[in-house]
Amino acid sequence: MFDNKSIDPITLAPVRANASFMLAHPAHWIAMGFGSGLSPVAPGTAGTLFAWLAFVVMQPWMNDVRWAWLLAASLPLGWWACSVTAKNMRVLDPGSVVWDEIVAFWLILWLVMPASVLEQLAAFVLFRFFDAVKPGPVGWADALFHDVDTATDPAAWRKAGFGIMLDDLVAAGCALFVIAVWKFFQ
Repeated sequence: MFDNKSIDPITLAPVRANASFMLAHPAHWIAMGFGSGLSPVAPGTAGTLFAWLAFVVMQPWMNDVRWAWLLAASLPLGWWACSVTAKNMRVLDPGSVVWDEIVAFWLILWLVMPASVLEQLAAFVLFRFFDAVKPGPVGWADALFHDVDTATDPAAWRKAGFGIMLDDLVAAGCALFVIAVWKFFQ
């Protein structure tokens, strides 16, 4: 699952995200959202915008079964890619890793469609709010794996990758809950 190189995060500085780092390993390319995570401003928002665009582009060829398969494959793939990339960057939750935003927003769009562009925008804003502000359960999920000891825990980077994915899935669940309540009272 990981490179055979032993990385000591205490003695080595974090690696800066750039195009050459992203292209150095397929996991980096995936985790960094095919370049959207390299945005110098709000990479999580850039990754979510990429997810929205990719969803719209793929939508004509997709149905519920294909979306379910894509999402089911994207979760373990994302866990692996986020784990490898975090380890290689020597950061538990790098800002440039945006695969978590991509998969979580695909899930939201899949579950709210059909939806108008305005409803999709509302879903985008809600998801970004929950992901950025991290209220309640999102903050809890985000904090779960931020204290792993990479020097002594052999599973630390797998835990970090899982944590990277988890808080965005919880943010997606919170956004979907708000959307469901809103639709219920319409």
